[in-house]
Amino acid sequence: MQIDFVKRWLSRILVALTVSAVYLYGYPSATISYFVVDLFHVAIGIVFTILLFFYVVRLLRHKSLLARLGWISLAAGSLLGIWLIKIGTPLRLRPWLYAHIALCVLGTFFLATSWLSSKGWLGDGVLRRGFGFAALTLVTAGIAAGTWWTREVAWKNANRISNPLMPAETMDGEGDGPQGKFFPSSAQTKHGGNIPSKYFMKSDACQRCHADIYKQWDSSMHHFSSFNNQWYRKSIEYMQEVAGVRSSKWCAGCHDPALLYSGLFDTPIKQIVDRPEARAGLGCLMCHSIVEVKSTMGQGDFFLEYPKLHELAASENPFVRKLHDFVVRLNPEPHRRTFLKPFMRADTAEFCSSCHKVHLDVPVNHYRWIRGFNEYDNWQASGVSGQGARAFYYPKSPMNCADCHMPQVLSNDDGNVNGLVHSHRFPGANTAVPTANQDQAQFEFAKKFLQDKQLSVDIFAISPAEKETNAPLRSEIGRPELSTTFAVGEESDMSLPKGPSGEIRPITAPIDRTDAAVRRGDDARVDVVVRTRKVGHFFPGGTVDAFDVWLELQATDEKGQTIFWSGKVEDDGKGPVEPGAHFYRSLQIDGHGNPVNKRNAWATRSVVYVHLIPPGAADTAHFRLHIPENAGDKITLHAKLNYRKFTWFNTHFSFAGIEQPDLLAITSLRNRIKTTPDYDDRQWAFNGDTSKVSGNVKTVPDVPIIVIAEDTKTLRVLPHDASVPQPKTVSTKEDWTRWNDYGIGLFLQGDLKMAAAAFEKITEADSQNPDGWTNIGRVLVQEGDTAGARKVLEKSLAIDPRLARTNFFYARALKEDGDYDGAMTHLRTVLEQFPRDRVVRNELGRVLFLQKRYADAVKEFEQTLSIDPEDLQAHYNLMLCYNGLGDDAKANEHKARYLRFKADESAQAITGPYRQTHPEDNNERQAIHEHVSVALAPARTKKAITARASTQSVTRERTRSGGSK
Repeated sequence: MQIDFVKRWLSRILVALTVSAVYLYGYPSATISYFVVDLFHVAIGIVFTILLFFYVVRLLRHKSLLARLGWISLAAGSLLGIWLIKIGTPLRLRPWLYAHIALCVLGTFFLATSWLSSKGWLGDGVLRRGFGFAALTLVTAGIAAGTWWTREVAWKNANRISNPLMPAETMDGEGDGPQGKFFPSSAQTKHGGNIPSKYFMKSDACQRCHADIYKQWDSSMHHFSSFNNQWYRKSIEYMQEVAGVRSSKWCAGCHDPALLYSGLFDTPIKQIVDRPEARAGLGCLMCHSIVEVKSTMGQGDFFLEYPKLHELAASENPFVRKLHDFVVRLNPEPHRRTFLKPFMRADTAEFCSSCHKVHLDVPVNHYRWIRGFNEYDNWQASGVSGQGARAFYYPKSPMNCADCHMPQVLSNDDGNVNGLVHSHRFPGANTAVPTANQDQAQFEFAKKFLQDKQLSVDIFAISPAEKETNAPLRSEIGRPELSTTFAVGEESDMSLPKGPSGEIRPITAPIDRTDAAVRRGDDARVDVVVRTRKVGHFFPGGTVDAFDVWLELQATDEKGQTIFWSGKVEDDGKGPVEPGAHFYRSLQIDGHGNPVNKRNAWATRSVVYVHLIPPGAADTAHFRLHIPENAGDKITLHAKLNYRKFTWFNTHFSFAGIEQPDLLAITSLRNRIKTTPDYDDRQWAFNGDTSKVSGNVKTVPDVPIIVIAEDTKTLRVLPHDASVPQPKTVSTKEDWTRWNDYGIGLFLQGDLKMAAAAFEKITEADSQNPDGWTNIGRVLVQEGDTAGARKVLEKSLAIDPRLARTNFFYARALKEDGDYDGAMTHLRTVLEQFPRDRVVRNELGRVLFLQKRYADAVKEFEQTLSIDPEDLQAHYNLMLCYNGLGDDAKANEHKARYLRFKADESAQAITGPYRQTHPEDNNERQAIHEHVSVALAPARTKKAITARASTQSVTRERTRSGGSK
């Protein structure tokens, strides 16, 4: 009698456990109902196990084999469940969870089969029972599969990032629009309201389970994204002073969650800068509360959600906290689903693009749409992503943001996978904030990252210098970089002007293979190649108007004389970089021609130059070296790629910058408005009070200069009356990438003839290397020599018929020759391998348009917009296609977007006066240019002084950088 009673209750409990288990496994969510069911499952599971423990022997008597197997499986599963209650089910223990599930499912299945068989519901006879058993198996498998699909597939499909095909016509259509709480940031909250500031300030609650990750984050730049970072603090204080509080919300969407989403950011920051919310930075719950990324257009284009149950985790009540932690350890899936959406892993780069890509428009800059910094597009179009078809180089396997900036590190934290977690130090290039914070560990971490063979420097070639002239070696006309604040790379096919360019010069290269020599009294041109190797975006990345990144070249002889120095730093290496250096940056100016050097990108009205290196590419810099008569017998060339996180001016402005009223009083500006959102004509002194600046250093910090890469080569020095050294080149298979890098740098600056000559050296060393032929073909296509291009590209195709980059340039040559069908065939070969290359999509769409197949062309251009809704070429061509189809409404929609994203060409007129007064910057603006030495001691070299009549002093640099008119 008692055993029957126990069996009935065990059966009822088993049914309840089964139903709750299906719900818990298939529909995990951070809700009160799920929380209650979780605890209910645990409680009745304990009761079930206790009853089973006392009655299992009696239950096994006089039972069928299936029933015995069922009770044994359930007993094993129950005991394992009790153990899991104690140890939890984090990722590293998930196999035990699935063992528990499998044993319990198997036991329930056996008992159900036995019970149905005893009732005769499976039929009589072996055959009918077999069919009945099969049916029960299918039902069980169907329930299991359906539950798994709901848990895994449906969940992931519902959490992917996709782009709209039609972006907003104006910034007012982004985010919540002008009436929104957070506008002009594109960020939104799911419920449309504010989120309590304390929510973003509870990162310490996370360290109970994620101690290693919390410690990493605590020193990271995400932690110091807000007003605990003096550089950022000053930029926002300055922006609010000049452009107003509302426009600065554009920054706050990604930098200041505790202030913006709570409503505190409506108050000028100077009034609340000492509040804890202003110093919270980007805590754990900022990134991990993003539940939807609306596009890859950036500036916070996401939805945040405030999970109410978080209040349990952050509760001050120890019992509530322990109960929360117990449930999370027992079943971490709802917690994971709340704070780790599938797109954070599957679409990592797209997720990061929501803050690491921006544009500015009227509500921010009172001007028009311009591109701000953009790490996503150039990565997406490059070989690093595995999505770009036309790259010069490809890594062994595609890489995304997390591969470099969140590498896996050892950890025992809950959530580790095989003892590894993704580093939340977010290794990057910021050495300034750790310096101000006196955080040596974080500084060394950033320094190590910068010096981890990210780039290389190669002093590669030398040649006789041409006669000095004031005319540029190549005009900047037609360079699209001048129409944007950022560089233009493989995401665009408009990076170079068309037509023949350059001339072939006699060179000696590589220098270390040819025993290169120079003569006293002569001038020589030294070519130095800088290549991006492990960089997945443009170098430098980020806010490229704010850094000091430059290539330094110094020449010394065995006597200890310095006979050449370009890129010298004033004040014994602590001051500004000499203005004639070879910089990697974006130099922007405001409406009055003042440099944008105060992190005031919203004041940008034109660009003097943008000089960055694409991922998997190279830059070739040219230096004019004079060999003095008193030079020794050997010259040592030493090139260094230097990095200082912020410019000398920006650091001093951020920590001690104050307006100079005395200077203003004696200038002609005193009767005019000196600052508006369009310009700032004020001058600045750097003697402000630093006692209250953010950070541990209460003075202007000396931001270290990091040598990212360097190279040294030697030259023999011949007497003045010796024979002119003859040019000599050596090309070997081992050196093919060096010749390739040299040619890439020349090609990207438009020196096409020399680039082709460099690429030919690859074919001489190894005629079976397709890259040499392909890159010669690139040059010839750019020059417009389609017949020559087809000839060399066919040699590459003979080696590798499916090489995507070769097929692309061959298709372009065919298109120029009018062979549209042939071009489409080769373009489709490319798209089979790289379906997300926007330039290839646009090229195919253009060919279809030329064939008047407008509807087919529309499909291709819409594919482009699914990758980048702001693609200018796609909108332009869609406008033409819809005109061809007679759909004026859609044509006008795309026309409006084209005009929005199109550059303001007239803005280049602003650069004229600036370039006249800043010849060094005008020189850097030219696509092909040379750098000369700073003035050195007269006894050492007079020619250097002749080459540069006067070198700007530190004082002049400070005045120039200060924006004086």
